[in-house]
Amino acid sequence: MTWPLIPKNNKTATMTQTTSSPSDTKLSQFRVKGEIPVPMLIGWLTLAAVPILLFFAWRSLDRGIPGSATALIVFAVLLSVNGIVYLFSHNSTLQRRGFITAITILFTYLAVNAVEDGSAIIWLFAYPPIIFYISESKVGVLACSGGLAGVTLLFSPLGDLAFDSPYSTSFRLTMLAVLGFEMSTCYVLDQSRRRSKLGLLKLAAEFEYAAKHDALTGLANRREAHEQLETEYQRYLRNSRVFSVLLMDIDLFKSVNDNHGHQVGDETIVMVARTLQEHSRKVDTLARWGGEEYLVLLPETDTFEAVQTANRIRQTIASTPIETQGGSINATISVGVATIQGAESVDRLLQRADEALYRAKTLGRNMVCDFEGTHG
Repeated sequence: MTWPLIPKNNKTATMTQTTSSPSDTKLSQFRVKGEIPVPMLIGWLTLAAVPILLFFAWRSLDRGIPGSATALIVFAVLLSVNGIVYLFSHNSTLQRRGFITAITILFTYLAVNAVEDGSAIIWLFAYPPIIFYISESKVGVLACSGGLAGVTLLFSPLGDLAFDSPYSTSFRLTMLAVLGFEMSTCYVLDQSRRRSKLGLLKLAAEFEYAAKHDALTGLANRREAHEQLETEYQRYLRNSRVFSVLLMDIDLFKSVNDNHGHQVGDETIVMVARTLQEHSRKVDTLARWGGEEYLVLLPETDTFEAVQTANRIRQTIASTPIETQGGSINATISVGVATIQGAESVDRLLQRADEALYRAKTLGRNMVCDFEGTHG
């Protein structure tokens, strides 16, 4: 009989699911080393854009075009206000939306009004890489598609009637072709960047899981169990809510390996782990403490409840057959129970559980003992 591995716990499974098919919003919450945070990038772009806008506003005034100068100053002010609001609110979503709105209207104004004798329209080439980097993929696609459609309309006969654009036919064709090519390229590169980031997140999740879990059973490993014990201990010190631990060991495990082989031994270890999972709550921590030894942390559980849980686990394991080439065999476990008392340390708690486990072994195995008595 072959037992499959224990599924990952809820916390890890959630992480794996999140990184396997995340939305752009969730993906943007993670940042890999060397990646510029979006709020910082928007801040830098704002610091660069404001002086440029003020410079061309001065040029417009010098050339006797006060309307253009006023508009450029207004855009500089809007971008500055957006940056200042972020400094006080730290609302990155508001900052991003405000920036996208401002630059979209700005680039539209530059194209429609043919600022700088029509040459300012080339600033449109800065729009696709910025919009794809700082926003969700679908926002980038919609914004760029709308932008390209807008420029096409501006360069059409209808646009000439409405705005009297000064652009030549050859410039219009070249501008549309190059802008469309750039938008497509930015989309492809952005998708590649997002896939690479997703791959790194999956790899990080796998490493984190491997660092905290036992490879054979999928239960927490000893290091993770110690961390959970310390967390629960600190909670106990704050609110005095007791917790218990079960320290259990497969009886005569060496004889299982010697008589039936290590594969059957592994199947026995996995069967016990699966039984622990079936009889545990979501708040419990299940750990493979050693080779054939396990630890169960039971938050907000007194000795009586812990003993009941231990006996249910013990009885289920004893009645679960394991198929071997020589027929079915049944494994049993011995369990030591200890409940936190007073100001004792975690090490002392584990020592009492270990002493209870030793008593269960010496009294004949396949039983549950707490620090003060024997049960089952």
